[in-house]
Amino acid sequence: MSKLELEIKHLTSADLSAVLELDQICFGGLWTLQGYQRELDSPNSDLLGLFSGGSVVRLLGISCFWSILDEAHITILAVHPQYHRQGFGQALLYSVLKTACKGGLERATLEVRASNSAAISLYQKFGFKIAGRRRRYYKDNDEDALILWLGDLQQPQFQKTLHDWDTIINDRLTKASWS
Repeated sequence: MSKLELEIKHLTSADLSAVLELDQICFGGLWTLQGYQRELDSPNSDLLGLFSGGSVVRLLGISCFWSILDEAHITILAVHPQYHRQGFGQALLYSVLKTACKGGLERATLEVRASNSAAISLYQKFGFKIAGRRRRYYKDNDEDALILWLGDLQQPQFQKTLHDWDTIINDRLTKASWS
């Protein structure tokens, strides 16, 4: 069986209909077309997509972070539900952190639903720590958000951690017939 090619790249306006479709599936319409276009137009925003040429769904995942001073504020990390538990979330988070490092950012932060144990586990694997809680942050159900934090992105030990994750993710994707 041949490997299915995966590619993570910066999104463009041409990708917006696929992005909106994935947003609808994953979040029920979190951001609008104008919202995503604003992200594309902003020099402080990095919007990444995980693409596959060989699958039914072309855009498998998206991530976005804002560069705020020396911090990467991760606003979105989503993988199409049909492709959960294959390492794609890890690949996207790795790409976000690598992009943030290349941009000279010192730390990363995000909010995650307190009930989203799969996402919390993913972030903690990468070294994120719980830094606080935002009460009733999510308006759809008044759920709390946990604030997660990861520092020292520019330190040599984090660079080694990133290198290790690159190997772990590639091995996992290869075992699942992705490359």
